[in-house]
Amino acid sequence: MHGNGRGSTVVDRRRDDGTTEVLLIRRADTGRWSNVAGIIEPGEEPADAAERETLEEARVVVVAEKLVWVRVLPPMQWANGDQAQSLDLVFRCRHVSGDPAPLDGENTDPAWFGLDELPPLPSRHLERIEVALADEPATRFERNGPTGSDRTEP
Repeated sequence: MHGNGRGSTVVDRRRDDGTTEVLLIRRADTGRWSNVAGIIEPGEEPADAAERETLEEARVVVVAEKLVWVRVLPPMQWANGDQAQSLDLVFRCRHVSGDPAPLDGENTDPAWFGLDELPPLPSRHLERIEVALADEPATRFERNGPTGSDRTEP
């Protein structure tokens, strides 16, 4: 089993009327809308990867401001039989500059959407947006086993 890191970003900005909008991309391979996401390169810091992927996929410059969620994605199996499992790191990023435009061929229509204008999205993408915009003080962690306070032995 191989492991790697995956960064997902929720990029938000304020409209002139004070409402929030988020950056989404339409994937070229599936035609589905998604948060910006990508693989963390060897030796690359996760926040740098979030910023790089947003620039590569949407031609938008962002600053990763907060790691909002950490979880393990379900295992997957490649066509050659290799198995992999990724750690999903979700960052809230602030828009700095740039108008969305496809840049790397992985997507066709990067665009800003108001929260009441979102296109159909998988529930996991909606959940990422919700967690990122909740502005909770701590990073969210998923747990499948007992937490520290539930453990009786070291």
